[in-house]
Amino acid sequence: MAKQFPHFEDDHLRLIAAQHMFFVGTAAPTGRVNISPKGMDSLRVTGPNRVVWLNVTGSGNETAGHLQLDPRMTLMWCSFDRRPVILRAYGEARAVHQRDAEWTDLYALFDPIPGARQIYVMEVDLVQTSCGYAVPFFEFSGDRDTLRQWADQRDEAAMAAYWDEKNTRTLDGFPTGINAEE
Repeated sequence: MAKQFPHFEDDHLRLIAAQHMFFVGTAAPTGRVNISPKGMDSLRVTGPNRVVWLNVTGSGNETAGHLQLDPRMTLMWCSFDRRPVILRAYGEARAVHQRDAEWTDLYALFDPIPGARQIYVMEVDLVQTSCGYAVPFFEFSGDRDTLRQWADQRDEAAMAAYWDEKNTRTLDGFPTGINAEE
């Protein structure tokens, strides 16, 4: 039942646009595999083989650390409504930080989100659909404001201090590149 495509097709774009969340998977050559759910209005498909997504501050920073060692990334969307389908995009990604020249142009793709930490640019080399027959039905009831409220309470210095404390190393001790010194 799985079908593979060399790039996103219009049907894939409609499915992505209808989802309120997606999942990202990364892994360094050794250590733990990370899978993270992502929400907010933080993802843009900017070409048939390109995805850009805005990453906001969290309690960890696994994706950034993994990509410094191995650029592989998988994004996954599950349809939780009537259409039983799972969509995956496979490829390689890189992190763009606020200090990088590309940041301003890429950040302009999004409405400002407090606590914006990195932007990931993913070059997709394979798109796959598969059945979502075992994915349960869920109804979307709204976005959480918790992260936005938390970030709104911190100025730039407080956010940098949080990144220094919580976001400079992965669970396996790999540097994340959040600081220019890394």
